[in-house]
Amino acid sequence: MATYPEYMVAPIRQDLVEAGFEQLMTPEEVDSVLQQDAGTVLVAVNSVCGCAAGKARPALKLALASSEKKPAKLVTVFAGMETEAVAKAREHMLPYPPSSPCIALFKDGELVHMIERYHIEGNDMMRIVDNLQGAFEEYC
Repeated sequence: MATYPEYMVAPIRQDLVEAGFEQLMTPEEVDSVLQQDAGTVLVAVNSVCGCAAGKARPALKLALASSEKKPAKLVTVFAGMETEAVAKAREHMLPYPPSSPCIALFKDGELVHMIERYHIEGNDMMRIVDNLQGAFEEYC
C-alpha cells in the first residue's frame, strides 16, 4: 500500500530516472539486480523528505556527473511506495537498519559501501558527493 499519492511522487521518481536510474518496483526486480555475481550496482532508496530533495538526489547526480569511475548499474526504490521492493532492498543492506533516504553500493553481489540517512541529513551536499566519489574510486 502506497503512503503517498502517485501524482506527488512521480516528479521525485523522475528526478533519478532522468539521471540514469532504473526504478525497481517489485522484490523480484530487486533480487534480479542485487544477486548478480559481477559488477557494481548503486542503489538509492528515494524519499519525499527534505534531505532527499536537498542533499541525497543532488549529491547522487553531481557525483555521477563528475566521476570518471562509476557504478555499472544505477537503481532506485521509493520508500513509502513499493513497500515490498523497498523491504527486499533493505534485506540486501543488512546489517544496516532501514533508513530513507540512503545509498548503497554493491560489488559482485556484496554490499561494500553504505550512506545512511544520518550521513545525509547531518552533512552538506559536497561531503556526500566526496563520500560517493571515494566509494566509486575504490570499488568501481
